[in-house]
Amino acid sequence: MKKFLSGGYIFLIFALLYAPIAVLIIFSFNDGGSLNEFTAFSFAWYKELFADEAAITALKNSLILAVLSSVIATVIGTFAALGLHHMKSKVIKGSIKSVTNIPMMNPDIVTGVSMMLLFVAVATFIKANNFMGFGTMLVAHTTFNLPYVLLSVAPRFTQLDKSLSEAAQDLGCTPSRAFFSVELPEIIPGIVSGLMLGFTMSLDDFVISHFVSSPNFQTLPLYVYNQTVHNVKFSMYALCALIVAIILVILLAVNFAGSISDRRSKSARKGGATK
Repeated sequence: MKKFLSGGYIFLIFALLYAPIAVLIIFSFNDGGSLNEFTAFSFAWYKELFADEAAITALKNSLILAVLSSVIATVIGTFAALGLHHMKSKVIKGSIKSVTNIPMMNPDIVTGVSMMLLFVAVATFIKANNFMGFGTMLVAHTTFNLPYVLLSVAPRFTQLDKSLSEAAQDLGCTPSRAFFSVELPEIIPGIVSGLMLGFTMSLDDFVISHFVSSPNFQTLPLYVYNQTVHNVKFSMYALCALIVAIILVILLAVNFAGSISDRRSKSARKGGATK
């Protein structure tokens, strides 16, 4: 009875989470353009989507912004995690970790408004017009991606065997070379997870982008919002279905790569122990 109830509860939770996504994907192939009846299977709305230049431009903007912000945040967050790992003062380390978690705890609207006020103050100080745009969105997205990268990379450093880096330095490696040769390969799964998490967070963000964007640079969430304010076109269903498919493929690839890396590291450790 307990197994039945727990299984039913899990099924209900997953149904509530994924049923709307499933309906969206199914009706994105509905030729009739209605949610009341599925008339015939068709790719008409996907053809209309790819013929929409504004949607394609917004998609390109989102991909460029997501890639750049996630890469920059991953580089900064990885070295920040390295610095925290080697920091000796537990008080300072704990304080820094608490501060870096604030952007994740803050509501997006608070972060968006604070970013907007910061950029307006900078623009006023340097007397610049039309300051908002790609640059401000890149700074904002990199900022809110950093805590997620730290959250993914920092635990990997705690799992490292300190003797490996010390042995590499005893053999003549400099600390930087020991990091890139010994430590970096061990934390790559955490780096890749942080990179993909930052990419999806940036691709999905609407609230913060709404406050720091400009009409000259529009991301995909902003474009979808502007379309849904009026009558929702079925090409938006096709667009959302494509986004779900892309993110699903990325997550599967990340999990698959992470499992392979973990198996290789475990086998390498076992081989070293047997030797």
